Amino acid sequence: MPQQACEVSVMGRIGYDLYAMEHGRPLSEVVHFSRHVGGSSANIAVGLARLGLKVGIISCVGKDLLAPYLLDFLRQEGVDTQHVRQVEGYGTSLCLTEVSPPDRFSQVFYRHRPADTQVSIGEPQRKFIRKSKMFVTNGTSLSASPARESTATALRTARESRVCTIFDMDYRESSWNSSIEAGEQARAVIPWIDVILGNDDELFILTGERNGSAQAKTVFGMGARLLVRKLGAMGVEVYTGNECFAVPPCPVQTLCTIGAGDGFAAGFLYALYKEKDLTDCLNYGNAAAAIVVSRVSCSDAMPRMGEIEACIASHSSGPGL
Repeated sequence: MPQQACEVSVMGRIGYDLYAMEHGRPLSEVVHFSRHVGGSSANIAVGLARLGLKVGIISCVGKDLLAPYLLDFLRQEGVDTQHVRQVEGYGTSLCLTEVSPPDRFSQVFYRHRPADTQVSIGEPQRKFIRKSKMFVTNGTSLSASPARESTATALRTARESRVCTIFDMDYRESSWNSSIEAGEQARAVIPWIDVILGNDDELFILTGERNGSAQAKTVFGMGARLLVRKLGAMGVEVYTGNECFAVPPCPVQTLCTIGAGDGFAAGFLYALYKEKDLTDCLNYGNAAAAIVVSRVSCSDAMPRMGEIEACIASHSSGPGL
């Protein structure tokens, strides 16, 4: 059977998430949980698919009783899963989340021998990536072998094929021996990355700089072409080689902040794919993030186009700087 071409190929984590149904309780006291699909890469893939792009994901999940739910959900959302393997002896990533708005969302990750570290890139995956127009991956994919080497191979394959490459820092302390190691591994793949996304702490890990202009100068010197700084309540900035654009966040009542960054990535990357100007890209990302934080869960919370357009219409954006 010939491979289906996707507009966007995504590589990385697919996780099984349990969210507290008793809001405002410490995680240790929660009795009931609701299940959802999580993992940064899965969230972004679903977000892009809901906005109308053809999306495929490269990943691994455990050969266990959790996997069918995850794969069925992705397929129902229109995400191509032909390059998701189930592997023996490794577990599907599991995360439990406390929901205590507006600012307490503690999480416990279970990632002993996580299946997503076993991603491998062969010729079928290379062909899949080459046929797409955009390739998206993240820092957690660099945390262990063989996924680390596979991520580098995938990025290099995409860049050599003139596929736009996107890297979300996605720093998860539980996946690394240290933030220093995370920064080193991320810097090693920057020569094959076009667009970098991260919050201020993640970009400090990457560059050793706190100032946005200094962060941009550092990553551009290594080969990147666009830097997106997610600044939470202060909004978001995007740097090009000689310009910076910024917009404030969309004000919204927060129910759960988990997944906001993935929602932003989906909205921003959709607009970037459609070749909208950078201020519009930021507005799409902000709108998607605002909608996600007004809900509980990650993949389930990703908005559709009508919701994003309504959110943008109801908020004014700031001018380019």
